[in-house]
Amino acid sequence: MGQLVERPFRIVIDPGHGGIDSGAVSETGIQEKDLVLAIAKQLQADHNEFDGKPAEYFLTRYTDTLISLKDRTKLATALQADLFISLHYNDSPSKTASGIEVYVYNHESPYRQQSIWLGHLLEKRLVVLTGQKSRGVRFANFQVLRELKHTCPAVLVELGFIDHYHNRLKFKIL
Repeated sequence: MGQLVERPFRIVIDPGHGGIDSGAVSETGIQEKDLVLAIAKQLQADHNEFDGKPAEYFLTRYTDTLISLKDRTKLATALQADLFISLHYNDSPSKTASGIEVYVYNHESPYRQQSIWLGHLLEKRLVVLTGQKSRGVRFANFQVLRELKHTCPAVLVELGFIDHYHNRLKFKIL
């Protein structure tokens, strides 16, 4: 009889946007797609565990390319992801807007409670690490969350506002 082999925990990090889709752009020309890709690469390089257990980190993109939302979720499904974290930056015409917010799928799913738990965990750690205020865990019908509702816990993280991107320098959340 074959021996059961436990695999490492699989975490898919999705650096939002890419290619022709810059996402939000700061007043100084910093593009969201570049910031979230740099952060995702840092997370992958700095981590080989999650919650004290061996973990593998995969990115939905490794270069400045546009990957469809459908392909991002297909990758997470194909990898049999245990967690999916989509990284973004907010933008606002108000220069006083600030803070971290995390989104979870807004309808019932088998992973709803785990997604909410993950959202609160990441939001709390990001607030401490960046010194930004909490905008809370919110609920939305974003495509990447909706398409993964039967696959794994999934969250979309707004890492702050693009004009406050300097807060990323202290980034270590997992």
